Amino acid sequence: MSTLTIRLPNDQHERLKALAAARGTSLNKLFEELSTKALTEFDAETRFRLRAANGDSARGLEILEKLDRIHSKRG
Repeated sequence: MSTLTIRLPNDQHERLKALAAARGTSLNKLFEELSTKALTEFDAETRFRLRAANGDSARGLEILEKLDRIHSKRG
């Protein structure tokens, strides 16, 4: 496992610590979950863009837009 050091504004750091506490998890675990979510979304977008490039691009982009709408509703 790797170690990553990031710089954040103090207020953002405090808010993230509060979020982790509210979820009953550590700050480390919170970042692991957030990074997993970001990578999953990136992989899905890449896969759909590849399909769009190799097939019906309009349909592929429709699927991406639908996913964006679903994601934006979830917050």
